[in-house]
Amino acid sequence: MWELMRIGGWVMVPIVGCSILAIAIMLERAWILREPRVAPADLVPEVWRLVATDALGPVNLRRLRAGSPLGRVIAAGLTHAGLSRADRLERIEETGRVEALQLERHLTTLGTIAAVTPLLGLLGTVIGMIDVFAGIDAEGLSDHRALAGGIGEALITTGAGLTVAIPTVAAHRYLRGRANRLIVAIEREALKLADVLDRNPMPAGKA
Repeated sequence: MWELMRIGGWVMVPIVGCSILAIAIMLERAWILREPRVAPADLVPEVWRLVATDALGPVNLRRLRAGSPLGRVIAAGLTHAGLSRADRLERIEETGRVEALQLERHLTTLGTIAAVTPLLGLLGTVIGMIDVFAGIDAEGLSDHRALAGGIGEALITTGAGLTVAIPTVAAHRYLRGRANRLIVAIEREALKLADVLDRNPMPAGKA
């Protein structure tokens, strides 16, 4: 590893830094974007049970907000249950936008890493080839070690950039898709909540 970094030159430093950051983001987002954490399957039935038994109350509302992004969106709808449908949907959408931003957090950075690392590899290639031609200009074709060093730098940085970029692109697309699916699931449950509250309005101060 250290030998490859030495041969690849200073361009290897940002490439390795990007790889470490990409791995950290992948692991963090994979942990955060779990369906049981974001939109628990048993949450909505539990909320309706609490509402039906008149046991929602401030304490359970606080637990709902603290539990998951879906819980916070539902809590926003229940808290503003006494408003008109348009106003209630506006409150739900505001909360939903905040939660969507949190679910998509760091994904832009991951996409940037996927785009930048091949360019860093290309930069290393250019620098390596410049060194090769500078060696040829200074020493002719007799200094084979200098030529090999420049070519080695070019090949190693290109390979390193692609090695980081390829899995990062795949992870970015996968995590972006997972985040979008969870956002759609939250929106679907929020619309169900709005429809139920229209059919069974709650008193303004009940929640």
